[in-house]
Amino acid sequence: MADVFRATAVRDHYLHPGDAPLHGSGFTSMIFVYLMTLAIVLSLVWLARARGNAQELSPRASMPSRGWTIGAWFIPVVNLYAPRQCVLGIGRASSASWEQKRGTALVNLWWAAWIAHVVVVVAGGAVAPGSIAFLVVGEALMIAAAVLLGLVIQLIMALQSAARGATLPVTPLAQA
Repeated sequence: MADVFRATAVRDHYLHPGDAPLHGSGFTSMIFVYLMTLAIVLSLVWLARARGNAQELSPRASMPSRGWTIGAWFIPVVNLYAPRQCVLGIGRASSASWEQKRGTALVNLWWAAWIAHVVVVVAGGAVAPGSIAFLVVGEALMIAAAVLLGLVIQLIMALQSAARGATLPVTPLAQA
């Protein structure tokens, strides 16, 4: 939601150049950067933990290294495909039923929305800076990607929790 407020303030700045809209867009952009940084850090922490859980559940599964799971996001061009592969690998290692539970389709939808968002933002900034059409489409794609990522996280966590519950032995409490 912070991104929507930021986008609105930036749009106001382009429509009504002046000090007040610029100050407003600067403030909302600053809040947006803080919230996005927090969201990125939390997502990467979850990704690292999910990767570790998947490795414990399927020690022989082909998994990306811990460094690659996080680092792939920061390498230009590689970050257009490798993070999706990492999430798919985590999903496969988390459950044998990953392919049957619409996991790959959900990951593909999330990734398509994310890449489309990036393309629209970059193209919009190059072709028509301040374009409301590019702004609205870019924001809609970012919101869709965020919701889909939430669903991917929820699915992988549910699969890992179910797998852990099925593999952990239950020991009765000692009677006193």
